[in-house]
Amino acid sequence: MTQDVHDAIVIGSGPAGYTAAIYLGRAGHQPLIIAGALTPGGQLVNTTEVENFPGFPEGILGPDLMENMRAQAEKFGAELEYDDVTSVDFSGPVKLINTDSGTQYKAKTVIVTTGSEYRKLGVPGEQEYSGRGVSYCATCDGFFFKDKPIVVVGGGDSAMEEADFLSRYGSSVTVIHRREGFRASKIMVDRAVENPNITFKLNTVVTEVTGDDTGASTIALKDTVTGQVSSVEANGIFVAIGYTPQTSFLKDSIELDNDGYIMTKPDTTNTSVPGVFAAGDAVDRVYRQAISAAGSGCKAALDAQHYLSTFSLEEAADEAIQSI
Repeated sequence: MTQDVHDAIVIGSGPAGYTAAIYLGRAGHQPLIIAGALTPGGQLVNTTEVENFPGFPEGILGPDLMENMRAQAEKFGAELEYDDVTSVDFSGPVKLINTDSGTQYKAKTVIVTTGSEYRKLGVPGEQEYSGRGVSYCATCDGFFFKDKPIVVVGGGDSAMEEADFLSRYGSSVTVIHRREGFRASKIMVDRAVENPNITFKLNTVVTEVTGDDTGASTIALKDTVTGQVSSVEANGIFVAIGYTPQTSFLKDSIELDNDGYIMTKPDTTNTSVPGVFAAGDAVDRVYRQAISAAGSGCKAALDAQHYLSTFSLEEAADEAIQSI
């Protein structure tokens, strides 16, 4: 039984997952990373140049940063499986993880780092110009649109905050929102309204993103009240309509909030289930940066190491037998 049970399994990759695996590997735990079948490395694999990750004064391409992290994790003994987790059973002291390939894995500890994904507009041109004008992170990509026209799509606090931030760079910033009113707090709306570089198009939706080989240049719009169509020049299109945490496979196995984010205990990465930890954007609805995700992955690994120091597989087996 011992040979079949991993000390630690990391579900997900990206900065949080790879960092957790690096720390666990250096501690001798030989973690298994179930990195995902299609997009191992998280959102950064779709990012061009990353300029705000410490240690790279000239910047580094997102895929290269993730490749470096993966290689570092493997150097210290991490094993990777490119598969998707479909369900879990955290009810016993040994955690069970089922994947799309039909494989079941067992572990003493599990760290969930599956992240979240940006909600998309779902319009023609969005995917084509992703990374070439269409962005989902102002702090990541705002600098690339210095003195160029920018639009922000959304009506919540994130949209207002991104518009205010992007007004430092763009020649203009236009906020596009599908309704007359905003979901954002009054203080955030007031700040955006008072910014002379920000204008608004309300009761308006984006219907298409167009451009050329150099990147996006224009968005098509439709008035939701009159049906009138128009267009706006835009080299930077920042979509800020929310996030969806990638936690549906967890179902009722650990405590999630109403939006699906994993709940952790204060000042720890501990979830509601002993031996299960969480890090990165599946937990964090505020910062959502590569460096903060990496930091939380470090914390999760240290919390898991502490748990493993008191874990006895024999006692766990006895406990499981007694509970039958």
